[in-house]
Amino acid sequence: MALNCGIVGLPNVGKSTIFSALTSAPAEAANYPFCTIDPNVGIVQVPDTRLDRIAQLIPPEKVIPAAVEFVDIAGLVAGASSGEGLGNRFLAHIRETGIIAHVVRCFDDEDVVHVAGSVDPARDIETIQVELALADLETVDKRMARLEKEKKSNDRELARKALAQDAVLSVLRAKLEEGTGTRNAGLTPEQLAVISDLHLITAKPQLYVCNVDESDLTDGNEYVAQVRAIAEAEGADSVVLCGSLESEIAALETAEERAEFLSEAGLEESGLNRLIRTAYGQLGLRTFFTAGPKEVRAWTFREGSTAPQAAGIIHSDFERGFIRAETYHCDDLFEYRSEAALRQAGKLRSEGREYVVRDGDVMHFRFNV
Repeated sequence: MALNCGIVGLPNVGKSTIFSALTSAPAEAANYPFCTIDPNVGIVQVPDTRLDRIAQLIPPEKVIPAAVEFVDIAGLVAGASSGEGLGNRFLAHIRETGIIAHVVRCFDDEDVVHVAGSVDPARDIETIQVELALADLETVDKRMARLEKEKKSNDRELARKALAQDAVLSVLRAKLEEGTGTRNAGLTPEQLAVISDLHLITAKPQLYVCNVDESDLTDGNEYVAQVRAIAEAEGADSVVLCGSLESEIAALETAEERAEFLSEAGLEESGLNRLIRTAYGQLGLRTFFTAGPKEVRAWTFREGSTAPQAAGIIHSDFERGFIRAETYHCDDLFEYRSEAALRQAGKLRSEGREYVVRDGDVMHFRFNV
């Protein structure tokens, strides 16, 4: 799975505004459809209070956070799967992302044109879902046509695989015709594995981003309730934020100014922070740390990685010549306040090649090449 998050939605729902605030770099934003044609790509720091706490206890020369990539994809409209708007180009961009952050307009504003003439989150979500399902239907039809030849092949293994894939695609095709995406088609993990090479858009994890007025940030509104109900039914996450407010926060120069602004707005943290962490988690990404006098750094790894694989993220030589990992969990550091105290308490461990790294581990790798 690609390690990035694509931001999608109808035109004028606030995608580019949110992207600009995420990256603190301006993306095109205007009060008309299709102002974003080519996708904007931004590398976004992952907010993690653990990193700052480690740096307080092990003071370094510099602190380096983890990062995740966001892609701002132009607005989809009804008919995108058949080329309406700039449909096919946009759908190709979505296909290249790891997860989808679906921005839904949950505010009323007569000065901001809605492409359908009114605000209706359930309708808007269905529009996007149907277009993505239809795009996948085209992909499935092309594969099934190819499988007709492969099922008759003299190569028994090829024929066997073709029959297995065709059986799954036949079930999925009926669902896609109804506008139901792959995630919600009731396929088993084994069935999904059989068709994984198609990289279907509707198989990607999805989270919903409710873009609201500032006045609705705390309690939400009827639009947010609609989105949350849809997300819950799908087993998806949802995040509520105010794009215009996030833009104001992003424009502030210092962390102190941003903290003061949030406090005055009655908020504990930025909605974008929640969005970034949620996307990071849904991508299956986790964080381990390295800590020393030169730098305290957050490193991104895939959930389930072993110690040598994590070492290879720092440098391929670390993985190739891996001997062991000296590690402890950051929570233990916060409790004991120093590595010396951790060692005395027996919390500093030596782990071998089979160790599965945990989110929050602080690691020092021993290697020899």
